Amino acid sequence: MCEYCGCQSLTAIDDLTREHDAVVDLISHVRDAHRAGDTGLMARLARRIGAVLEPHTQVEEHGLFPALADEFPGQMAALEAEHRLVEAVLEEAAAGTPRDVTWPDRLIRALDLLREHILKEQDGVFPAALAALSTEQWEEVEAVRARVGTRMEQPAD
Repeated sequence: MCEYCGCQSLTAIDDLTREHDAVVDLISHVRDAHRAGDTGLMARLARRIGAVLEPHTQVEEHGLFPALADEFPGQMAALEAEHRLVEAVLEEAAAGTPRDVTWPDRLIRALDLLREHILKEQDGVFPAALAALSTEQWEEVEAVRARVGTRMEQPAD
């Protein structure tokens, strides 16, 4: 992932990057489960991805994105729309294994989108934030993180 601009030297960005790394790792396991035809495992992994993304998305949408919205309104709106698309497919597994036979393929497509989304954030949003955010804005990002915490541990299925 991104290491060229130094944005990971900030705790807020380092935390978001570590969450991205955890999600990318889980995505690879979902793809393995998909190839094996194991929809139950895909659903369990989808719940784990959702658990990591829940606080992560709050930090982005209530801390980082608002601080960049004046300068990059279209890009921030598009990223939030992508969050909603991915969340909708992940949410279908919240109560167990979805019975919809189209869900496994839709999950793979959503995770493909998520992987592209992560690259946009790491290669675009994070470096832009490093350059654009004031100390007060970084403090707000940190305050959001303090409120929502992190879910890097492996949640129970």
